[in-house]
Amino acid sequence: MPFDYDLDYSTLDLRKNPELYKVGKGEQGVLLVEPYKSEILPHWRFKTPDIAKESADQICQLFEEYRKQDDFVGMDMARKFIQMGYTRARRYANHKSGRKYNEDGTVKERDMDPIKAESAKIFKERWDTIREDEDYIKRKKAHQKAFG
Repeated sequence: MPFDYDLDYSTLDLRKNPELYKVGKGEQGVLLVEPYKSEILPHWRFKTPDIAKESADQICQLFEEYRKQDDFVGMDMARKFIQMGYTRARRYANHKSGRKYNEDGTVKERDMDPIKAESAKIFKERWDTIREDEDYIKRKKAHQKAFG
């Protein structure tokens, strides 16, 4: 099921209404779903490898806390922030401005930043670990089966 962008996320608490949460593709909804956005976003940083490691550690700690609370939506939102740490750091590693396209729609030439590339690597390793986590996979399938 695709992520449902038609819900009014500004008024929803998906901890109280997990049945309304759709996993969607990739990072869909990462900056919408509350209360998770407010809990995780303050920890999400990737400017340097040290900052990225601290950020990834904190978000993975939240992932484990959500697991202990049997909160799949929280687990998945933490996964999305980890994934977004990788994709955004990778974008800035490739393009200093963070913009991939020129105003005319053509792709900008890459301007490699090894520091951001290292930050991306840190998030990628964590993302891979989460994606392979058997308990996470089981919970994801159960949520999708129950709620779409």
